[in-house]
Amino acid sequence: MGNSASMTVEELTACHSHKWYRKFMTECPSGQLTFYEFKKFFGLKNLSESSNEYVETMFKTFDINDDGCIDFMEYVAALSLVLKGGVQQKLRWYFKLFDMDGSGCIDRDELLLIFKAVQAINGLEPEISAEDLADMVFSKIDVNGDGELSLDEFIEGIGADEVLTVMLTQSLDLTHIVSNIYTETDSEQQVD
Repeated sequence: MGNSASMTVEELTACHSHKWYRKFMTECPSGQLTFYEFKKFFGLKNLSESSNEYVETMFKTFDINDDGCIDFMEYVAALSLVLKGGVQQKLRWYFKLFDMDGSGCIDRDELLLIFKAVQAINGLEPEISAEDLADMVFSKIDVNGDGELSLDEFIEGIGADEVLTVMLTQSLDLTHIVSNIYTETDSEQQVD
C-alpha cells in the first residue's frame, strides 16, 4: 500500500475503513470526537496558546455540521482532504483556516499566526521562517495593497504562483500526523 501520504481516498475508504473505524471507535467510543479527544487522537499535546488556537480552528473546519464534535464521516472527510484533496479544495480549506476571525479576509497577522502554529505542531525545522513566508505571500498576491486577502485574491494568487503553491503546501503539510495514526493502526492490526 505504500505510505499514507500516497494513499488514495479509495484505499482509505475501501481497504482501510474498518481499521480507521476501529481506531476511531476505540479512541472515542461515543462516536463523537470532542476537541480534547481530537488533540489526544492526533498526539497534539503541550501546545502553545497560538498553536492550540490553530488546532481549535482546524477542528472547527472539520466539524462540518458545527455541532462541536467530529463524527466518523466528518473524520473521513477530513482525512480525505488532507491526503488527497485537490489544490482548489485545499486552498479553500486553507483560507477558511486562516480566516480566524471569520471576516472573509485574511490579514498578515492571521497568516503569520497560522504559519507559526503549524511549524510548532510539526516540530520540523522550516526551510523559510513564518515571517518570511507571510511577507512573501502578501508581497506576491495582495494585488490591491490593502493588507488583506479575499478568498478570490488568495485562490487566484496562490494558484497562479507555483512557488507559493509548493511552499504553502509544504508549510501546511499535516500528512505526518495522519501517517502516525496510520502506522499505529497498522501496528495494532498486526498485533491482534
